[in-house]
Amino acid sequence: MRKNLIFSDGEIEFLKYLVKNRVEFMVVGLSAAALQGAPVVTQDIDLWFKDLKDPGIQKALKKVDGVFVPSFEMNPPSFAGESVKLFDIVTHMDGLDNFEKEKINTEKISLGKDSFRILSIERIIKSKEVANRSKDKIVVPVLKDTLMVIKQKKKKIRRSIR
Repeated sequence: MRKNLIFSDGEIEFLKYLVKNRVEFMVVGLSAAALQGAPVVTQDIDLWFKDLKDPGIQKALKKVDGVFVPSFEMNPPSFAGESVKLFDIVTHMDGLDNFEKEKINTEKISLGKDSFRILSIERIIKSKEVANRSKDKIVVPVLKDTLMVIKQKKKKIRRSIR
């Protein structure tokens, strides 16, 4: 399991409450890539939930004085409150399967005695390639380089175990 590198104390508390309430979610996007070692910067933390109607989300928000803001016209659902202001709600990932099928493409990250899931860098790359936005085109080569380094490290570890 990897250690937390990017979250504030308030954000950690929210994530812990989500875990405590058994909410199924994963961190996706560039924040997940950064947690895997990608040298990237992002202004938000993308969370993909299995079910936005899960009552555990509301319980976690209440604990950190946050609120759920439902989608309105062209605006997607979001959170409001100091501890959750940097979290964005992702409702789908371009080019990927649904949440349940993508769970196998995650790894766990440590959050004290608990853990939560982050989407693999391979799947982040695929989604960004399919989305094909200008900002994604810029970051995909960096993500591919990071993936190559990760694979080389794993190969080296396997060789040293033999």
